[in-house]
Amino acid sequence: MEGRIESRPAFWALDGKKPEELFSALPTPCYVIDEGQLHKNGSILASVMKNTGCKILLAQKAFSNYDLYPVLAPYLAGTEASGLYEARLGAEEMPGKEVHVFCAAYREDEFDELLSYADHIVFNSPHQLGTFGFKAKQAGKSIGLRINPECSTQEGHEIYDPCAAGSRLGTTRRQWDKEMTQELICLLDGLHFHTLCEQDSDALEVTLQAVDKKFGDILPKMKWLNMGGGHHITRPGYDLSKLEQCILTARRKWNVEVYLEPGEACALNAGYLVCRVLDIIQNGDIRIAILDTSAACHMPDVIEMPYTPPLYDAEEGDKRKYSCRLAGPTCLAGDIIGDYSFDRELQEGSLLLFGDMAIYSTCKNNTFNGMPLPDIWKRSASGELVRLTDFGYDDFKIRLGKG
Repeated sequence: MEGRIESRPAFWALDGKKPEELFSALPTPCYVIDEGQLHKNGSILASVMKNTGCKILLAQKAFSNYDLYPVLAPYLAGTEASGLYEARLGAEEMPGKEVHVFCAAYREDEFDELLSYADHIVFNSPHQLGTFGFKAKQAGKSIGLRINPECSTQEGHEIYDPCAAGSRLGTTRRQWDKEMTQELICLLDGLHFHTLCEQDSDALEVTLQAVDKKFGDILPKMKWLNMGGGHHITRPGYDLSKLEQCILTARRKWNVEVYLEPGEACALNAGYLVCRVLDIIQNGDIRIAILDTSAACHMPDVIEMPYTPPLYDAEEGDKRKYSCRLAGPTCLAGDIIGDYSFDRELQEGSLLLFGDMAIYSTCKNNTFNGMPLPDIWKRSASGELVRLTDFGYDDFKIRLGKG
């Protein structure tokens, strides 16, 4: 991932209703996943598949709320996993669909079980390909190798740039020429690259030029090319026509089947985090609201990215009359969500609604400081609120021992 791009209101799916009208009865903090928005995102992805003949997978690392997989399944070709557990989840919860897996390094003690779930297995290095590729081939799996085209198209977030100097992800052409024997090459059915993060199709176009320059002589020998994730396909303003042209060009030029595996595009703007103000304190000129939700625990991307998440009826910075810093209740001094401004002053008990919280939230949250995990709710296409799961003390305790 790179810095998040919020190019549209994250709350338009509320149909003009205020959060208090919709969510005031919910226990806070809690996540709400919007089924209607998932349908809208899925229909866009399905249209790309129809227009180009490509296959699009759900990258579960971004969104793995499997109760909603039946909503997305009709629009997608399958799931992408980062290891054994996600591969199993995809196989169990989106049955009959393809299961692809990429991991920077596979474990010997997990590999046989992984073979029982995955259809496509992508390796990160020639050494891993040599270690596990023959067994995977004998099991009838489609085998790929992740390549590094050494083409960075994002700035300012090196932690999320797979093409940054010294990257551990993907095989460079120099490494290919040094380590890829003919025996290893014969194992391969496809190549995989993942270099983008919440970017438009112009970045893909640039990347494909680099892929052609580095690996264009190899691709005609392959059956498929996986273009990874990071494609912000469902964001309004995204250049769909350029994406489709990139896919069609690759299919014609190299005679390969094309896969995409976005995560955020599947669930973009399809989730909220509902919370309330617990206390308001003053430190010099800074007014600080302590919330019942935590950046460190419930939206870790806010700190890791970093980025400031969209907030209903508020703006980042001091553009409106009343400014306030929003922070979590943990002992971490940096548990800061961001500085926002409002038309009215926040009060103890005020309900707040953060947007775009379906991706990289429920799958990354944690119980640091003994913070409870937020319940997860679904807002159905008809507007009904249904609790999918709740969490308590036992969920915190079981992660730390068996007692």
